[in-house]
Amino acid sequence: MPGTNNRSKHHEATRNARVYQQDASSDGSTVKEGRDSTPPSGRQTKRRKLASTGKEEEIKEENPSDDANDAAASASEFSEPPKREKPAVIEERSGLIQFKVVTNDNNPESLVILTGLKHIFMKQLPKMPREYITRLVMDRHHWSMAIVKRGLQVVGGITYRPFPHRKFAEIVFCAISSTEQVKGYGSHLMNHLKDHVKDVSPVKHFLTYADNYAIGYFKKQGFTKEISLSRSVWVGYIKDYEGGTLMQCTMVPRIRYLEVQDFLAAQKRLIQARISSFSSSHIVYPGLDIFKKSKDHKPSNSPCNQLELVVQPSEVPGLDKTGWTPEMDELARRSKRGPHFTAMRHILVELNGHASAWPFVAPVNAADVPDYYTVITNPMDLSTMENKLENNQYETVDDMVRDAQLVFDNCKLYNPASSPYAKCAVKLEKFLYEKLPQWKQAAGLT
Repeated sequence: MPGTNNRSKHHEATRNARVYQQDASSDGSTVKEGRDSTPPSGRQTKRRKLASTGKEEEIKEENPSDDANDAAASASEFSEPPKREKPAVIEERSGLIQFKVVTNDNNPESLVILTGLKHIFMKQLPKMPREYITRLVMDRHHWSMAIVKRGLQVVGGITYRPFPHRKFAEIVFCAISSTEQVKGYGSHLMNHLKDHVKDVSPVKHFLTYADNYAIGYFKKQGFTKEISLSRSVWVGYIKDYEGGTLMQCTMVPRIRYLEVQDFLAAQKRLIQARISSFSSSHIVYPGLDIFKKSKDHKPSNSPCNQLELVVQPSEVPGLDKTGWTPEMDELARRSKRGPHFTAMRHILVELNGHASAWPFVAPVNAADVPDYYTVITNPMDLSTMENKLENNQYETVDDMVRDAQLVFDNCKLYNPASSPYAKCAVKLEKFLYEKLPQWKQAAGLT
């Protein structure tokens, strides 16, 4: 907007917005969530601006489920290593960043944030027309959640349009400044958005069109290409982008996404506690002395003497408590395939590859030949033979050859000798018995 008056108004709005931002922490007007914002009492009260009315109201919500707390208490004896928090979580707790939900409501702070968000989208989404980005970000049907640093410096955000009557929201733009990436901002932002939208609206689903570069990010945030929402719910409501992939995320009602890592950790500790009640898998035994002595007394460049490192299973501490027996070791060492498996596999491959094998590769279709299974009471085909081989139902090559002979006999019994099927059976049978001695000899079976 050209003109001195407009420019001075912009400076005044920016100055007022900065004052507003500095006072936000004291008057409760800032939309900020996180682990550090939960009071110690059983219920917590937040002030949040509603997308439907633009007004603020108090939202009372329960703490995470008692089951998770009980799990953490019952499994407290399992010491976990210190949790590695993402920089985004640490920065929010320390006050370096805030998460603000804004729309074009003529509020000076909102306009400053939306303008900063618009510039990030333009830079990070160069294929999007600049006018199109401006129109949607400033549209009053759209809302934006922005990551804001001090001085109303916007470093990333998501613009979305809620459809409360249809219980879904469309994510239109999502971007983080290139200088602020690899800090976990993207995941933390999406978790904030999920919790916020669930709190202030009946929205249960997100839909978005993702380009090839964004599909991986959205998958990590719980989005999928499998669209479960009926087309009648969203067709004609969301914007369709050529070359984009439509993705959906359905939110779990009882989950607080900002606390999901703590919730999963509590579940893990509970499961470990349950396992330890009837298992000794959590007990760590000391290593065997024989390996320590071998390492201490043998030169590093000398070959290892395996005779000195032979260990009886009974000498391994704790092995007997796992239920291990010598019979289990013997079973584990047995080959899963019979000694003739390789030879039989080779024979089947040769038969399937023969030019006359085409009538016998699959079972006869009863719909095509209605009386076949009335005449042939013991059917057989090459695919059935392959299944029997994979399931170890053939002990020897001769067992498999008998089934092959059954294929030929059935064909010659049902079909006239002059038919192409019977002729194929004769040719394939001749091929089998001519090559069989050679195949057996190659496999060492003669």
